[in-house]
Amino acid sequence: MAGVESLSRESSGAELAIASAYQHTLQDSFTLAGIGLHTGTPTQVSVHPADPDQGRYFIRTDLDPPVRIAAHLSTVHDTQFSTTLMQAGVRVGMVEHLLAALVGLGIDNAQIEVQGAEVPLLDGSAQPWVDQILAIGWQSQSIPRRVASLHQAVVAQAEEAFVMALPHPQILFSYGIDFPQAAIGRQWCRFSLKDFGLAIAPARTFGRLEDVESLRTRGLIKGGSLENALVCDQDKWLNPPLRFANEPVRHKLLDLVGDLSLLGVLPSAHFVAYKASHALHIRFAQHLQASMTKSVCPPSY
Repeated sequence: MAGVESLSRESSGAELAIASAYQHTLQDSFTLAGIGLHTGTPTQVSVHPADPDQGRYFIRTDLDPPVRIAAHLSTVHDTQFSTTLMQAGVRVGMVEHLLAALVGLGIDNAQIEVQGAEVPLLDGSAQPWVDQILAIGWQSQSIPRRVASLHQAVVAQAEEAFVMALPHPQILFSYGIDFPQAAIGRQWCRFSLKDFGLAIAPARTFGRLEDVESLRTRGLIKGGSLENALVCDQDKWLNPPLRFANEPVRHKLLDLVGDLSLLGVLPSAHFVAYKASHALHIRFAQHLQASMTKSVCPPSY
């Protein structure tokens, strides 16, 4: 992970990209490789600059011919344990961490080439993606950024879990979780998008030991390990130390940012979620999409 001082200095540049009235893309390309969480197979991702108004999109380059998959709500295929997109019958899974890193650093347009059906989990956070983006930098494209505004509250609920958005002059996020395991318990976290690189990106995915064992018997999380996920039993973490005292809820915020990136543009709003899942994130985003007013005037971050 980059040093705190270095990351803070670089992240201040990302704040300018986020607040800019113009679209941004990467200055150069980068490649990362790792293991897919659910498939357990090696996979490689190369992220390249993209033209204005192209948005963020994936290309399955392991196929002949390659297949393009838009990072958009219209291509969401599955939300069980992670977010999977599908277009023309071709899937790409575990997209949320990389997408969160891109939107969290103000990258509007990016071509993401994937050698496989799943984006690698890496260390379980968005930090490796953020480090690469900060290292190569970004560039303004001199084309007005599409932004959105919200004029009424929007909510999606499933029993006691919910996600909602309230009109607000800035983009803010609040998230709460509540687990019976003492290691997790009840946690809340609030942050502004400009703080993504320092406050949210390093937070790793987490799970309960009982869930890990159940998922493995079902043939899932073949690539999961104590090296890329926090795991706890009823009382303690099996692989400390944590990067934050409330790292689990920060990771839920990371997932929410990644899932909401599929809107293409985030409205100025205070997003509040409690005990939500990928499925509820996406259902909320679909409701939100119908309520947003789009324009080319920059919001205040």
